[in-house]
Amino acid sequence: MIKKNKLVYVGMSADILHEGHINILKTAKNYGDVIVGLLTDEAIATYKNIPTLNYNQRVTVLRNIKFVKKIVPQSTLDYRPNLQKIRPDYVVHGDDWKFGVQKKIRSQVVNILRKWKGKLIEPKYTKNISSSSIKSRLINQLTPTSRVSILKRLLENKKIVRIIESHSPLSGLIIENIKYTRKNSSKEFDGMWSSSLTDSCMKGKPDNQSLDFSSRFSGLGDLMDVTTKPVIFDADNGGRLEHIPFTVRTLERLGVSAIMIEDKVGLKKNSLFKDQSNAKQDTIKDFCKKIDLIKKTRTSKDFLIGARIESFILGKGLQDGLKRAKAYSEAGADLILIHSKEKTAKEIFSFSKIFKKTKYYKPLVSVPSTYSTTTESMLIKNGFKIVIYANQMLRASYPAMENVAITILKNQRSFELEKKISSVKEVINLIK
Repeated sequence: MIKKNKLVYVGMSADILHEGHINILKTAKNYGDVIVGLLTDEAIATYKNIPTLNYNQRVTVLRNIKFVKKIVPQSTLDYRPNLQKIRPDYVVHGDDWKFGVQKKIRSQVVNILRKWKGKLIEPKYTKNISSSSIKSRLINQLTPTSRVSILKRLLENKKIVRIIESHSPLSGLIIENIKYTRKNSSKEFDGMWSSSLTDSCMKGKPDNQSLDFSSRFSGLGDLMDVTTKPVIFDADNGGRLEHIPFTVRTLERLGVSAIMIEDKVGLKKNSLFKDQSNAKQDTIKDFCKKIDLIKKTRTSKDFLIGARIESFILGKGLQDGLKRAKAYSEAGADLILIHSKEKTAKEIFSFSKIFKKTKYYKPLVSVPSTYSTTTESMLIKNGFKIVIYANQMLRASYPAMENVAITILKNQRSFELEKKISSVKEVINLIK
């Protein structure tokens, strides 16, 4: 029997609706009029991957379920702001939140309901089904077109997007699966950086430009085959104008989310910021032509254009960097990467302080390879939306492999590795 004039609050993500959701809503309806507190994309992004369906799409689905009376946005994981406004008679949630990361949230709900003698109803959790398990089975159906758009959605819904370099399919699988959990929160990488530097290093080539794009596309395809996270492609200076349309079409076809081109021209050596004496900066006019050509070639605005400014690297200073950022933004750049090789972030923060207040502002990108003590919270405070850890994975792998080889030569026998992967079994499990 449905209770009249009673309000029932149900908080949910409702990304991929399944029988567990329906059971909760059906139970809630027995206690009164059901108000769904639908978690926004931003709220979901604070603790796991952004939802497959955006907020408006999820609202549309829920509006067509007969058990739901009203839908309101829940902009945080914390139920209390909505509960304080609505003061429902009941809150309904599956009993699975008694343990794990949601235990604290449950306790908060119980305490606030006491203020107006509200009750918490906890139906038994529907076993062997969840949105996450369904998504994991569907993930192989991810199309290049749907993959391209993920980075743009991340930018819209996260305070900062965390990208790390991947130089092989195996490193991509590590990035895909690794998480760091502490207390009630977890962190993971949001996407991958396809670096021209690390790609050429993996091929044993002396400089970035001795490895052509065709060779890089082959390796990139292998990476995309076994991962699902968005990829930003480091295209150096983009190459010749007549080659850019081919590059852009290939990247979109593979499912890459963004291309990053730099306004430096000339031979680049793989020396991690050394021996760049032959490099010079492109003219603003010519570089804007490249941006405009990419904009005209791309088939979707979800494929983002990144412009990397080298004014600080080449000693031209703040004003030159700002002038170029304005021009590149007007030409159609979606992202601005301001580059620096200083030991602190002082000069890039001097740039962001001014640029983020202008009408030309576009999401800022940081590559903190040298100013490594700069934290992500500092970058957020100064207007940066993407942080790229551009070569750490390859740098870490080389000394580890070298140490193994030397140890085998020294001891003339095999040995047990001290780290987690002590046999190929864990590698095989990762690939599975």
